[in-house]
Amino acid sequence: MIMVMMKISGVAILLIICMVRNGGAIWLTLPPSGTKCVSEEIQNNVVVLGDYAVVSEEQPLTPTISVKVTSPYGNNLHKRENTTHGQFAFTTHEAGNYLSCFWVDGYNHGGGDVSVNLDWKTGIAAKDWESVARKEKIEGVELELRKLEGSVEAIHENLLYLKSREADMRNVSEKTNSRVAWYSMMSLAVCIAVSTLQLWHLKRFFQKKKLI
Repeated sequence: MIMVMMKISGVAILLIICMVRNGGAIWLTLPPSGTKCVSEEIQNNVVVLGDYAVVSEEQPLTPTISVKVTSPYGNNLHKRENTTHGQFAFTTHEAGNYLSCFWVDGYNHGGGDVSVNLDWKTGIAAKDWESVARKEKIEGVELELRKLEGSVEAIHENLLYLKSREADMRNVSEKTNSRVAWYSMMSLAVCIAVSTLQLWHLKRFFQKKKLI
């Protein structure tokens, strides 16, 4: 029974880690002209870290790129030109889609595609646990438990955020349904009024022509 409980606990821990693991490397292939963007919907007060680097394998000179990171309301959070690598870090103050765009600096590039590696981390994945361990003098099991505690808190916050978004979407849906119902009733009333006027006009016309 104890072994079964340990296995169940292990599975639960793995599920928790997978659910809150908001981070990972992304491989982008940039065309000679044009822009490629990566977006993620992030809630308010979340730490975001990003590392990017141009991967040059066959080219003698490493091409340079331009990078721009914007908030949901269009505020510039990071912008750099003529670079081969860099890093951005910020704490979100707006909930919504955060956009990270990359494009090639055409004047110093031979014309082929450019590969860029982007390591995008948010929330608990962006936390510097080594600094926390040194500052609070914790290690081993205690450090792992602290990570799991942070993961559980992140899951709870995500669930609350999804719940609020679901409530917002439900309100929007109810308002839309109400407006559609009023529009349908008004359309029906206008159709009935127009039909009545047409019948009245035709009746007068036939009466004038003494057809009825």
